[in-house]
Amino acid sequence: MRKPRELERLNANLPVFMKLFDGKVSECDAKEGTATLTFTVDENFCHSGDVVQGGFVTAMLDAAMSHAVFAYDDTVGNLSSLEISTRYLEATRAGSLTAVGRIVRLSHKTGFLDGQLFNAEGTLLATTQSVAKIYRKPKDQ
Repeated sequence: MRKPRELERLNANLPVFMKLFDGKVSECDAKEGTATLTFTVDENFCHSGDVVQGGFVTAMLDAAMSHAVFAYDDTVGNLSSLEISTRYLEATRAGSLTAVGRIVRLSHKTGFLDGQLFNAEGTLLATTQSVAKIYRKPKDQ
C-alpha cells in the first residue's frame, strides 16, 4: 500500500473528467500493480434516468488502469490506449462507484491491463481489458 504522500502525488494531476465525478485515487499497491479509484457520479452524467453513459464507465476504468501503472513505475510519463474492450455486466447507476485497475504485464513500451467497476454494494458492474502504449519520461527528469 502506498504512503499518503504518494497518494497525494497521484491525485495532484488528475484529469478534469475525474474532478467532475469527484474522482480520486483512494489506494494503490505498487508491489501488486493495482490502483483503486473512487467516484461519485450524479444524474447529470446519466441517460434513461440514472444510468451512467457507457463511455464514462470506460473512462473510469481506463483511469484506474493508468493509475496502477503510474503507481508502479514512476518513469512512466503517460499512457495511450491502443485497444480497450469493456464488458457491461449490469447497468451502472448514479452514485458511489469504485474502479480497480491492475497491471497484467508491463514492458518498456507496452502495458497489458485490466479493470473492474463496482457499485457501493460491491456488485461487479463492468470489466475491461486494455493494451496501452507506454511513454517514458525523459531521463533528465
